[in-house]
Amino acid sequence: MTNPPTSPLHVTCVDAEETVRIELRGDLDHDSADLLLDAVGRLLTERTGLRDLHLHCAEVAAVDSTGLSVLLMIRRHTDAAGLRLHLDDRTTKLDRLLQVTGTLEHLTDTGGTSESSTAERPSATSEKSIPARSGSPDTGV
Repeated sequence: MTNPPTSPLHVTCVDAEETVRIELRGDLDHDSADLLLDAVGRLLTERTGLRDLHLHCAEVAAVDSTGLSVLLMIRRHTDAAGLRLHLDDRTTKLDRLLQVTGTLEHLTDTGGTSESSTAERPSATSEKSIPARSGSPDTGV
């Protein structure tokens, strides 16, 4: 039996003054999860004045245990930086994984503010792709 082919993770950052939206497309798994963690780490280091980090998950194909671990690490980093983390447009599969693992409430709790699973695209934004690591099959966004 062969393993199904994986879909490389593409990460696109849409930047506004106090909000950043990171659009994810592909698999958040052992092979690619560090790409997202590195992107968020750079973002938190380089940007001041952020209030919200939105991870747009509508095109996330699959999430394995490493991907879930990275989401939990990102939550710890955003909490430490005083940012609200939003997992927007979650797929049914992602919601089910978060429910089964008992992490849904932790990852989607916004400290009493209401959160919709659909986020609006910030106005006055600039969009840039975050390059994949070398050797990755990702050839662009």
